[in-house]
Amino acid sequence: MSTKPVTDTAPVNLLDFDPAGLAQQVQQWGGKPFRARQLLRWIHQRGTDSFDDMTDLARDFRALLSEHCVIQAPKVSAEHLSSDGTRKWLFDVDPNNAVETVFIPEDDRGTLCISSQAGCTVACPFCSTGYQGFNRNLSTAEIIGQLWYAERVLRTQPETARIGGGLPDGDARRRVISNVVMMGMGEPLLNYDRVLAALRLMVDDNAYGLSRRRVTVSTSGVVPMIDRLARDCPVALAVSLHAPNDTLRDKLVPLNRKYPLAELLEACNRYLEHAPRDFITFEYIMLDGVNDSDDHARELIGIARQVRSKFNLIPFNPFPQSGLKRSSATRVRSFAQRLMDAGIVTTVRKTRGDDIAAACGQLAGDVKDRTRIDQRLPDRAVIAINQERG
Repeated sequence: MSTKPVTDTAPVNLLDFDPAGLAQQVQQWGGKPFRARQLLRWIHQRGTDSFDDMTDLARDFRALLSEHCVIQAPKVSAEHLSSDGTRKWLFDVDPNNAVETVFIPEDDRGTLCISSQAGCTVACPFCSTGYQGFNRNLSTAEIIGQLWYAERVLRTQPETARIGGGLPDGDARRRVISNVVMMGMGEPLLNYDRVLAALRLMVDDNAYGLSRRRVTVSTSGVVPMIDRLARDCPVALAVSLHAPNDTLRDKLVPLNRKYPLAELLEACNRYLEHAPRDFITFEYIMLDGVNDSDDHARELIGIARQVRSKFNLIPFNPFPQSGLKRSSATRVRSFAQRLMDAGIVTTVRKTRGDDIAAACGQLAGDVKDRTRIDQRLPDRAVIAINQERG
């Protein structure tokens, strides 16, 4: 095979390319499209980071890749294992920032929760990530690298190696991770282009081959990007609702001030025209005395009548800065029952990994804030919400 010279001095990280981008890059090097598909399989199905091991590639092509390219995920600086089997990794994404990734094993599946930003600009007062502020968006390599690393490591662990199922041992497509949720640090749709490239790798048959139903993007409600995702790569959609009216949601999810509930619900209905599932998942964190009354439940029933949806009620995981409390188990059950009595599919999320701060809303990482969030968010969280209670 003939190859064109690569003149870039910095090594090219092949984790940064979605399938189309990698095909284009290989073509620029003088390669044919099937070479890109071979590369995808070696990198993402087999978890290979050595070009010498890619034995079905031409020797001169491997030499070119070795000289000018790398396959490099972010470096792991810490790993924690929960008593319930949940694992959390801290990935260094540069000298000033680190993000967290969580793997949740269950009998019939393994779910990986991935971060998309170093910090978050949405700054919801019940989320510890929001108190970290925001530094920057992650690259595609940093996003997909979390999946690449986790799958590679988990395959070697005896307690997780059998989770994948459905394929024989030794098959390169056998997966420990069967589900991916973009529910880690950051708002995925505010890092749209890089998240989109990562999603395309997740669902590509030559890469991870995940069902679109098993890849979930969770958003606070970035309406224009919900519409773009519906066109570009529709996967399962979860919306961080957390309040049934604009007055309260303005305080709990500040992005609501830009994209209020009426606009968000219309976007959800548009998305359903393309979605791989016939419902939107509404995530609803249960905050004692804030959003857990019978009146709030009645308002949610009204929302459910506007959008085909299911509700996932999430017990709040307290942290010191929030000044908020978890709704009691009795209140959560009563709230859920009201929704179910109205014919709404409702689940209560089981808290996993809270002993290693890996549960929902607890991911904080290590972020060098550029937004001065510490000067603004505590007042908004405690004072504004207390006004709502009053």
